[in-house]
Amino acid sequence: MKRSAKPPPEPPPARVRRSAEDSRTAILDATERRLVASGPAGVRLQEVAADVGIAHTTILHHFGSREQLVDEVVRRRIDAMNGEVLGAMRGGVFDGGLIAPVMERLFEAFGPGGHARVVAFLALEGQRNPSLDGMRSLSRVLHAVRVAGLGTAGASATPSEEDTEFFVLLTAFALFGESIVGPLFRGEDPAAPDPEARARFLRLLTRLVESLLVPPAATSPPVEPAVSPSAAVAGKPRRTRKGSIKPGG
Repeated sequence: MKRSAKPPPEPPPARVRRSAEDSRTAILDATERRLVASGPAGVRLQEVAADVGIAHTTILHHFGSREQLVDEVVRRRIDAMNGEVLGAMRGGVFDGGLIAPVMERLFEAFGPGGHARVVAFLALEGQRNPSLDGMRSLSRVLHAVRVAGLGTAGASATPSEEDTEFFVLLTAFALFGESIVGPLFRGEDPAAPDPEARARFLRLLTRLVESLLVPPAATSPPVEPAVSPSAAVAGKPRRTRKGSIKPGG
């Protein structure tokens, strides 16, 4: 019996000529897609190279090792996210009109297919979180904004740097948790999460952030009655020595 001929192997993807900078960007983009989908363990240099259309030795030339490549991808993602927040905070007064869009941007960055999955994969593999340096920078800028917003409220009202750092961590925990297990904890179908519930959660979290970052509006002192102290006393009844009451004045 005559055997059927095997189909010829598929030709390798055509190599694409790029500048060194374009090659780095293409490698980082391809690695990020695999990192979000499968975590660091799913990043294989040969597969990334096939995605980009280069030899895997080119990746080693640019990044040195697989571990350094993964670290660079995570740092790039974090730097872009922190850059938006820090730029907004340094660009003017950090008020209620600015907090909402910044929080929405962070919410999207942490959302499904975003930064939260990358952080979760790193944590499960026991790797160091490259976002620590960025979070510390964010905490320092945020603390300066908080102190400046207090004005002349006095040293007793100045928050500690640790207080600000913990607030940044608390916000990050909320964003991370909602993105990873929010639908599960709300009892939603994981295949069809409720976008309105997610939006309500964002609004509540934004209000909490605003309550800390936006200095309370200056309140006017209570208005005293337009009556002089002597007139107020004169208008009151007073007791005589025998206990009888006479009209004031």
